[in-house]
Amino acid sequence: MKKAVVCGAGGFIGGHLVKKLKREGYWVRGVDIKMHEYAPTQADEFLLLDLRQEPDCYAALTLPQGKFDEVYQLAADMGGMGFIHSAECEIMHNSALINIHMTRTASELGIPRYFFSSSVCVYRDMKVGEPEMTEAEAFPAHPDNEYGWEKLYSERMALAYERNRGMEVRIARFQNCYGPEGTWTGGREKAPAALCRKIAEAEEDGTIEVWGDGSAVRSYTYVDDMVEGIYLLMHSDLHTAANIGCPQYVTVDELAETIARVSGKKINLKHVAGPVGVQSRNFSNARIYSIGWKSRFSLEDGIRLTYPWIERQVKLHQKA
Repeated sequence: MKKAVVCGAGGFIGGHLVKKLKREGYWVRGVDIKMHEYAPTQADEFLLLDLRQEPDCYAALTLPQGKFDEVYQLAADMGGMGFIHSAECEIMHNSALINIHMTRTASELGIPRYFFSSSVCVYRDMKVGEPEMTEAEAFPAHPDNEYGWEKLYSERMALAYERNRGMEVRIARFQNCYGPEGTWTGGREKAPAALCRKIAEAEEDGTIEVWGDGSAVRSYTYVDDMVEGIYLLMHSDLHTAANIGCPQYVTVDELAETIARVSGKKINLKHVAGPVGVQSRNFSNARIYSIGWKSRFSLEDGIRLTYPWIERQVKLHQKA
């Protein structure tokens, strides 16, 4: 039985990844600074550790006998666009410390395979309709925010350990991920969850606020597709980063309209000032396609699975 550790297992994607690995027959240790807020862990063992501290990284990655076959490093201080723009210092400090200690510790312990979760935030701003950007075109670097700069640095560090210490490294640059059992309120939620919450709270023919003018273009990837991509990438021969994302691109207004359609409500949109980020993202998925991955969920498919879960959370919160 293979053994894996998922760092960030108390978070959205990490929690779903634990479930995926268990389905594949792994013994799984989950590690996070907190337990999962919305779902009981399916990990065989769960450790509450602060991975900003080097001794905690050793505790996370050591076993009484033998060693882990794989490390999935998803732990980070992160959230939606509002958080990314308001917590730059925390993001740079906390996430950099986690990755500095985790990469070195995994290498020193001789763990053969190491996965790092990066982000398409490493790329520059794009104009709507620009040709798809490949992974190599992250350089010369000009990320839109500090979250992207930290991810780019941590990518380079992981690849340096691969070159010099022999640890196999796999890096995924995630596009926007959404689905059930993710943060949906409190300021760290991302756009799909935030808009699902607002629409769930709204009355028929009500009005919700949307940051910016609604024209920013994004791709949204359903979480089941994302964890399948992580798993396939980890077991592939793809070195250097690979984008993982749904090829369906929509504006923020189109995202809101899709959610409203799924909800069955007539909803009006009011555009207000707020952090939007880049105007457009349009990335090539050719590298991840080369190992047999394709997204299976359209945006509407994924929202039909996500919206009812968030609607239930809203109703529970209102009753509390």
